[in-house]
Amino acid sequence: MNTQLSQIGEFALIRLIQKKAPRTRGVVQGIGDDAAVVSFREGRGASSLVLLTTDMMAEGVHFTRRMPARSIGHKALACNLSDIAAMGGVPRFAVVSLGVPADLRIRFVEEMYDGINRLAKRFSVAIVGGDTIRCPKITINVALLGEVKRKELVTRAGARKKDRIFVTGALGRSFKTGKHLSFIPRIAESRFLVGSFQPTAMIDISDGLIADLAHILEASRAGACLYEEKIPRTPQASLAEALGDGEDFELLFTLPYPQGERLRKIRNKRFTFYPIGEIVDQKEGITLVDRRGHRRTLAIRGFEHF
Repeated sequence: MNTQLSQIGEFALIRLIQKKAPRTRGVVQGIGDDAAVVSFREGRGASSLVLLTTDMMAEGVHFTRRMPARSIGHKALACNLSDIAAMGGVPRFAVVSLGVPADLRIRFVEEMYDGINRLAKRFSVAIVGGDTIRCPKITINVALLGEVKRKELVTRAGARKKDRIFVTGALGRSFKTGKHLSFIPRIAESRFLVGSFQPTAMIDISDGLIADLAHILEASRAGACLYEEKIPRTPQASLAEALGDGEDFELLFTLPYPQGERLRKIRNKRFTFYPIGEIVDQKEGITLVDRRGHRRTLAIRGFEHF
C-alpha cells in the first residue's frame, strides 16, 4: 500500500492495525478503547479484569526541552492514568522506557523521573521496570497496568438514546495555560462514578471534546446534542477552543437519564460534574444548540498526528 499516512490520518491507521491484530481467548476489549481489557481466567468467571494502556511522548511533538523536566515526566505518567480512569479502573504497575541523546544532562533525566515518581506515589503506582536507548530526541513511553471489577468496567460502546452527557471540568486552552503538563488525572472522579452510578460510556478528552465524543458515538452507534451554554470553558477560552482543543484530560461520560438527573442534583464538595447534552439517534450526528436556541451540525475535528 503506497498511500502516505498523511492521506489517511491517525485514526484510519489505528483501524488498519486493529484489523490485522491477532486476538486470543482472554481479550475482553482489544484495540479501539482507552485501554485494553484482558482476563487471565477462561470464560466470564473472573470478577476483576486487567487493564493495559501505553502512551508515547516525543520531543518536538508533545513537549520541548525548554519545558520543566518534572512536568514532562508528570505528563508521561498522567496520560496513562487518565486512560485507566476512563475505563473505571485503578492503576497498579508501570514500566517506563526512555530514548535520550547522549549529550542530555543527567539532571534533566533525574527531574523527569522525579515528576513520574511523585505522581506515581500519589496514586499508589509502582514503577517496576522499563528500557533505555540512545535516540536523537527525547522520547518517553509509559506502559501502565491497572485493574477493574467486571461490574465497574466502562467502555466507549454503551451510550444509549436519552442518556445525559457530562464532563468533569473546564475545556479549552490547555496548551496556552500549561494544563497539559500539570493536569491531575480524574481517577477519584472515575471511582466515585463507578461506585455510585452506572456510566454507560466514558472516555478521556485528549484529542478534543468533539473528536472524543465522536469516538463514543461511533462505538455506541449514536448521535449527540450539545448545549453551548452548558459547556464549561477555561477562562478566556472561545467556544471553538472548548470544542476542538486537545489535551484537557477531563472525563467525558454518559449516564442513563434518571441517574443523570440524580448526579446533576448532587452537591458534592469534592467533585463538580457538568451536564452538557444528551445522546440522540445516530442519524442526527453531533448538533449544537446555541444560546438563542438555534441548532447546527458540528463537523468532527480534533488533533490527529498524521
